[in-house]
Amino acid sequence: MSDDENERRRDLRMPNDDEVFAVVTNMLGANRIRVRCADGVERTARIPGRMQKRIWIREDDVVLVDPWDWQDEKADVTWRYEKSEADQLRREGHIQ
Repeated sequence: MSDDENERRRDLRMPNDDEVFAVVTNMLGANRIRVRCADGVERTARIPGRMQKRIWIREDDVVLVDPWDWQDEKADVTWRYEKSEADQLRREGHIQ
């Protein structure tokens, strides 16, 4: 790794025990999105009210989701990464 890459490297929020990385594949409307999770499962994810007007989520964004315990095909979005942060996650091998 070159020096300028190390300088640009930031400590990013990583998933906690229940969370998984996901890539937004489809916008469904009504604050719901379709995501492809790192564990190989396609889920319908809900954007919580605290994020709706503050953070804009688009297709191909990398997000963290928290799958529901009682319905594995659904999840809640907990975090969205900026494009530069997503690129860093890909470089470091955390996501495809």
